[in-house]
Amino acid sequence: MKKIRVALLAGGASGEREVSLAGAAGFEAALDLEKYELLRYDPKTDLELLARDAGTIDVAFILLHGAYGEDGTVQGYLDLLGIPYQGSGVLGSALAMDKNMAKILYRLNGLPVAQWEMATVADTLHPERLLQTLQFPLIVKPVRVGSSLGMCIAKDMDELREGLCVAYEHDSQVMVEQYVSGREITVGVIGNEELQALPLVEIIPGDEFSFFDYKAKYEVGASQEICPADVDISVAETAQKYAIAAHTVLQLRGYSRTDMILDASGDLCILETNTIPGMAPTSLLPQAAQEYGLDFTQLIDKLLTLALEQS
Repeated sequence: MKKIRVALLAGGASGEREVSLAGAAGFEAALDLEKYELLRYDPKTDLELLARDAGTIDVAFILLHGAYGEDGTVQGYLDLLGIPYQGSGVLGSALAMDKNMAKILYRLNGLPVAQWEMATVADTLHPERLLQTLQFPLIVKPVRVGSSLGMCIAKDMDELREGLCVAYEHDSQVMVEQYVSGREITVGVIGNEELQALPLVEIIPGDEFSFFDYKAKYEVGASQEICPADVDISVAETAQKYAIAAHTVLQLRGYSRTDMILDASGDLCILETNTIPGMAPTSLLPQAAQEYGLDFTQLIDKLLTLALEQS
């Protein structure tokens, strides 16, 4: 039986390059080499080579995070080359990457989100207008950056000014969001036409972290992850329903992972949806898939099968 040729796209030019490369190492170790033949491409240097090889490639697996990977640009390039790939297309990728647009769509479709305002550069000096609709503490975040890069919690005016300045170093669009206190929950979804929500994962950052920031995400032992999350069945069912709804309203495909906050009253608030979740064997979505019954090798095979369904 002829092997399926898989182009693994990893590395890239965003601030999340190292996260991408770490995930690629885990992917390569877990890929079933009896079924697949692996080719590696780094979009930072290998786009011309990828174009030359396009006719020999059966499917691509995009393991890129942030700009030029999760935002629809690489997806569009692969569409032009005629190479199917796992996950969402150009539109869904772009919508989910833009946290402002995603929240607008969530809210229009009745999904719960925290109040937010889009910042302006002038707010870095005089952010008082933001407090007309919001109150401290606040979350400041770049709109189109992942892994919590450039993100902070502001508890007073000085921290708000500083947070805005830092966020603008990462993106030309910045949002300020009402802080919601509670437990962080994430829910994966897998499928094309028929969607399956995975078991919930609860994320508990270490005591030294005020939220699940870049260091808390990727430093070994910095956070505790519980799967399945210890929540009432009604909460789990609602979270899974919201994850599928978020996946649908953003026009995603293949898989996604939606992050939420479960507050003290038992209400859920959607934070954002990731179209290319972390794919190291111990990342959140692979943990949930393992609990569901798919080990890491089986998860990779499932996602590539879903990609080939779209070809």
